[in-house]
Amino acid sequence: MAIEESEANSFHWLMDMLESVEVGLVVLDLDFRVEVWNGFMENHSGITASKIQGQVLFDVFPDIPKAWLTRKVDAVALLNTKAFTSWEQRPYLFQFRNTRPITGTEEYMFQNLTISPLSGTNGEVEKVCLMVYDVTDIASSKMALERANEQLAKLSMTDRLTGLLNRGTWENLVDAEFERFRRYGHTTSLVMFDIDHFKPVNDTHGHLAGDEVIKHTARVTRNATRQSDSAGRYGGEEFGIILPETDAEGARIICERIRESIEQSVVETSVAPIQYTVSIGIAQLTDEPENYMQWMQQADEALYLAKESGRNRVVVYED
Repeated sequence: MAIEESEANSFHWLMDMLESVEVGLVVLDLDFRVEVWNGFMENHSGITASKIQGQVLFDVFPDIPKAWLTRKVDAVALLNTKAFTSWEQRPYLFQFRNTRPITGTEEYMFQNLTISPLSGTNGEVEKVCLMVYDVTDIASSKMALERANEQLAKLSMTDRLTGLLNRGTWENLVDAEFERFRRYGHTTSLVMFDIDHFKPVNDTHGHLAGDEVIKHTARVTRNATRQSDSAGRYGGEEFGIILPETDAEGARIICERIRESIEQSVVETSVAPIQYTVSIGIAQLTDEPENYMQWMQQADEALYLAKESGRNRVVVYED
């Protein structure tokens, strides 16, 4: 009698623990009928154990990836070994709303999952147990850290004032494009340009107004270039653009679009409206340059000629 009472107490404690533990526990037979559904699952699904018991899991939760879970369970039953999945592989099995106030920014609960075989007295696997862990805090923190690192990486590559690539990043891309040309021979052009008479703009209107002119130049450049192009602020009032798969004539058309757009614009600053122009040099890459710096020098020479011949114009480098 004492043994029976002890076993009953142990069973009661075990069931009480299963109901109160902060882990989802689901026992399924091999036809995916629910046999155990603990308090965690009740609280987050809104479905009581008595209501779901005996029902096929996929009928109650049609959003669960049936083919994927079936493969997992079949492997666990066949091999009689546990299987694990993390939120990074699959964010969740059950689409439960996230209710934690600390991680309230996440719409759904992120989950890790353990699938364990449950054998009968004959040693054959008859059921499986799904253990569902709420890892929303961990997932949310890791994703926030990744977003922050991505932002830092982006900031380290871009010019703070204009949002264009900074000099170091852009020059590395020029080098990479030069090597790509040497390997594959694809047509490509390089553009260097700067703002005409920029020093008088700063001297007359101040550096804040000068910054507005630089930012306006960057916006016009972004709007005129393609997604495959790479625009950067090379320094001060000087800019550069890499134009892959573009010959000198194609580059000239793009650059004329930039030049005309700037010429026809008025930059409204807090000091005064400012009109300005740019001079642009283009160098289509050939076999002549021995390295990317010589290619940049060619574009710079074309820019110098644009300046010397009157500014507000586009000049293509010629051997």
